Amino acid sequence: MGLTTYTQEIGEGDVEKLRELLERGGFEILEKPYAHYGARKGKLNITVYEKGPKVLIQGKDTEEFVKFTLEPEILGEARLGYEEVHNPEMFQPHFGIDESGKGDYYGPLVIAGAFTDSESTRALMEAGVMDSKRVSSRDRIINLSGIIRRTKGVKVSVILVGPKRYNELYGKFPNLNELLAWGHAKVIKELSELVPQCSRALSDQFANPRILERALARQEVNVELQQRTKGESDVAVAAASILAREGFVRWMEKASETWDLPLPLGAGAPVLQSGRDFIALHGRERLGEVAKLHFKTTNQLTSTENE
Repeated sequence: MGLTTYTQEIGEGDVEKLRELLERGGFEILEKPYAHYGARKGKLNITVYEKGPKVLIQGKDTEEFVKFTLEPEILGEARLGYEEVHNPEMFQPHFGIDESGKGDYYGPLVIAGAFTDSESTRALMEAGVMDSKRVSSRDRIINLSGIIRRTKGVKVSVILVGPKRYNELYGKFPNLNELLAWGHAKVIKELSELVPQCSRALSDQFANPRILERALARQEVNVELQQRTKGESDVAVAAASILAREGFVRWMEKASETWDLPLPLGAGAPVLQSGRDFIALHGRERLGEVAKLHFKTTNQLTSTENE
């Protein structure tokens, strides 16, 4: 099977250049959330995201488009098949760490990690593993998580902190970043026990890098810690993001069934309405079993309840 998904960052000046190429090539230009635009032609779909900017190419003609359009016309060099030349560190043994759920009022905080080496990195790339934020389909998240767990050489660790435990822990840490760092460090420690010979871990950049460094020191784990923005461009971090999202999605589905109420994502208006419905059905005292109570949403629900 040929390549069916591919992501690549492009320059700001390339956004419109690519759009013109797509229009000349007969692509239908589409509006998409968080994207400059999308494009579709036959079974080939292209999205140019604002963040990056980054282009996501999906469909059976992905490899042909990358080799004969994206690389010569936009990138100016051959990259497909030359990833080890452009990013050799990604193919060296290391842990990748990421989380899901920190910005959602409902649901757990899930922190996951994956160990990859050169062989498993290639296998995951061929399977289409990418940052979970670029994967909108629930079924695709579940499918990719299964592939990650079954891939030879990959080791994983997932820590799911349910809302009740999360609310307890939040009161014990100075801020959310300290809680996140604690979870990241625990995952790295678990992976280090699974693969003791691995000496490097990579995560997204913390606002204060020393917070994660201190948390790791408290776990007494001796690995080289790297933090960088856009860490999800690394396959191990991308795998971790998908595993974390899988844990979050499965918890939310089960909780919605348990409480007989849809639990929306995020922290906007639908969440407020759902919160009112939850309180009406189950009472204010049970809210901490499904929600992160330090969000301002809790105060909005409480003040509405007292009016």
